[in-house]
Amino acid sequence: MQRLRLKADGRIVELLDGREAPLVPDMSESALPKASGVPEVRDLRRRAKLTQAEFAARLGVPLETIRNWEQGKRSPRGPARALLTVIAHEPDMVFAALAQRETSR
Repeated sequence: MQRLRLKADGRIVELLDGREAPLVPDMSESALPKASGVPEVRDLRRRAKLTQAEFAARLGVPLETIRNWEQGKRSPRGPARALLTVIAHEPDMVFAALAQRETSR
């Protein structure tokens, strides 16, 4: 079982033998994190083939939040930043887990 840790700056690291190893995505350059460390929301959404409204619904955030992130008016922080980082690495797994959360309510 893979053990991950969320760091205060939004990075996710893998725990290997008691040490932290950076979790590096295997993806195209367009979806890699920018200098701020946050993946481009528009690129993640387009790779998932979702509209802004669909992406917002899956993440459980207001549509306006997605629009603000994509337009650069605001930046994801805290848990949202971490979730987007995980989506950049394993989008299918994250969306499947989020869908299960919705069906169990």
